[in-house]
Amino acid sequence: MTSELVNAIQIPMRRRQRQVICCDKRFRVLVAGRKFGKTRVALIEVFRSVCARNRMALYVAPTYRQAKRIAWRRLKDMLQPYGLARVYESELRIEFPWGSTIALRGADNYDSLRGECLDFVALDEYASMRPQVWTEVLRPALADRQGRALFIGTPKGHNHFHELFEAAHHRPDWQRFQFTTEEGSNVTAEELQAAAQELDERTYRQEFQASFENLVTGRVYFAFDAMVNVRPLTYSYRQGLFWALDFNVNPLCAVVGQVIHGDVHVLDEIVLAESNTMSACQAFLEWVNTQDLHYQVDLSIYGDASGDSHHTSSSRTDWQIVRDFLDHHRANFRPSFLVPTMNPPVKDRTNCVNAMLRNYFGQRRLHVDPRCKHLICDLEQVCWQTDANNNPLMKLDKSDPMRTHVSDALGYMISYEFPMQAEIGYRRERLF
Repeated sequence: MTSELVNAIQIPMRRRQRQVICCDKRFRVLVAGRKFGKTRVALIEVFRSVCARNRMALYVAPTYRQAKRIAWRRLKDMLQPYGLARVYESELRIEFPWGSTIALRGADNYDSLRGECLDFVALDEYASMRPQVWTEVLRPALADRQGRALFIGTPKGHNHFHELFEAAHHRPDWQRFQFTTEEGSNVTAEELQAAAQELDERTYRQEFQASFENLVTGRVYFAFDAMVNVRPLTYSYRQGLFWALDFNVNPLCAVVGQVIHGDVHVLDEIVLAESNTMSACQAFLEWVNTQDLHYQVDLSIYGDASGDSHHTSSSRTDWQIVRDFLDHHRANFRPSFLVPTMNPPVKDRTNCVNAMLRNYFGQRRLHVDPRCKHLICDLEQVCWQTDANNNPLMKLDKSDPMRTHVSDALGYMISYEFPMQAEIGYRRERLF
């Protein structure tokens, strides 16, 4: 029965996907850009591995929830035409009449994976797992049956996934593959061009060209070049104004600027030592008065989402203070509050700023006036934090109390208006 099933399997796949699937090496490492079809390759291989009798195969994602969300429905859809499986929804397990089993698991509780004897395992987004998942648990589980493994993922810096990819090049029973999103033939050229305009060079190379990039070491705002991103700017009376705030106490920081034809112009900064939100509001009003405006200004306000939390020093939140202030000056402003319910991850926010400083095509859409001295220092000096062994921590280095705050304020605005592309469109001829 099972040999007939193997011959009957007719699952369409792209040329590059087939190249990975047809490789007979025991261990394979697939590094590919987003939407290449990596998970599809993993599920096909999981299915193929249980077509013999009494086989056990695992699909492992970084978390149990991700395994269910990313792969469970797709796996069931793939198996549905064959009508052979018994599905256990609550356990994410599929059993076949000839005694073979497929199970989906999460690497977040990797001790629970111990004790299995495996014929095959697919590790999806291995870069987001602890290396011990493989070395301490899954590799020993393959030993009894001489099982096989497939590692897949998009690069995430020079971590253990990068080390595995490099080591695979020199091991006789291993094979590695590296493909761009474009080579997967699932994403249109127009979508890739749009992504290249929205992302900085390093992020685009990592996410779509499957390049191992150090995004969380060294300078945070690596795309900043004072020679081209800094220039004198003037207020445009035809455009609205934005005001972005970071509610740190010392210093309390804000930036003021405009968006002109898709470019961000930072006209000035407000940096106040040992201050409070009302003082920042007064400083902003003073700046506006220097522009000699005689009409109601369209004002977009951005900032720290945590500003809606109460503080012990005040019965009002920071954002309530700002709203009350602008309500008192309604003759001067038409305000729009554009504050998310929670702040984006630091890495996402800084990636958005880098993309505006210089995208993949070399376009610079973020310009800073020379009077913004603290912001310029931030863009030149803020670095990623490292531990005692110089390993990146994906946190901003805040050892200098004057640094990070004014660039955070700008980042809140940019990540809101120019977010990283969340979804990449497929070509029309999707396979499943």
